[in-house]
Amino acid sequence: MPYDNDPQRPGSLLDDATSELKGMAKGGMAHPSTKPVLTGAAVGAVAGAVLPVVTLPIGLIAGAGYMLYKRLRP
Repeated sequence: MPYDNDPQRPGSLLDDATSELKGMAKGGMAHPSTKPVLTGAAVGAVAGAVLPVVTLPIGLIAGAGYMLYKRLRP
């Protein structure tokens, strides 16, 4: 692709998410994205436990995914 090395072209969401998750895995709680993503996971899990339509694991994943997305694309 001709745009692979173009610094003006933003990275894809999947590339950015992979990079962010690797950084979170290496940095642990010191990484700036870890705490907001864990908070989103906790809020999603509580919503999954309270709402009859959503189960706990789906709420947890949805909450963490939403917060990760908001960290990548504010």
